[in-house]
Amino acid sequence: MTPLVQGDTISPFLGACLNRLVLFFASGFYSGYAPIASGTVGTLVGIPVFILLSQLPLLPYGILTAGLILAGVWLSFRAEAILGVRDSGIIVIDEIAGYLVTMFAVTPGWGNVLGGFVLFRVFDILKPFPIRRIDRDLPGGWGVMLDDVLAGVYANLSLQLLRRMLGI
Repeated sequence: MTPLVQGDTISPFLGACLNRLVLFFASGFYSGYAPIASGTVGTLVGIPVFILLSQLPLLPYGILTAGLILAGVWLSFRAEAILGVRDSGIIVIDEIAGYLVTMFAVTPGWGNVLGGFVLFRVFDILKPFPIRRIDRDLPGGWGVMLDDVLAGVYANLSLQLLRRMLGI
C-alpha cells in the first residue's frame, strides 16, 4: 500500500491507518469490495444516505452533496494511489454521489427511490456523450467522480421528466 503521506511527517502506523480510512470511505463503507456489481452495490449504499439527507431542506442537501463530490475527488485520487489502479471498481463513492445528484429535489417515496436507482445505473453503465469522454479523459479523482455526477444529472432530468409525464 502506498502511504497517504510520505516522509518523516507521519509514522508508518498512522499512514497505514489513514490509508484504511481513505479506502473505507472511497469504497462506500467497503461496499466496493463486493465480488460482483460493486457499482450497483455502491449505489445501493446511496439509498439510505439519500433517505437521511432527504429530511433536510434543498439548500443543505445540495451543499452536503457538493461537499461529498469534492471529498470524493480527493478520496478517489488517494484510493487510486493506494490501490495502484486507475478508477478501480472498489472505488464507489462516485456512485453514492451520483445517486444523490439523481435524487436532488425528488421526494423520497419508494417509487422515486427505485426509479432514480434504475435510471442512474442505466446512465452510469451506458455512459452517453459526454460521460464516456469524461470518464476516459479526465485524470484521477476528477474523472472518477465527474462521470457519475453527470450520469446523476441525466438521471435526475429523466426522472423529473417521467414524473411530470406520469403526473406523479
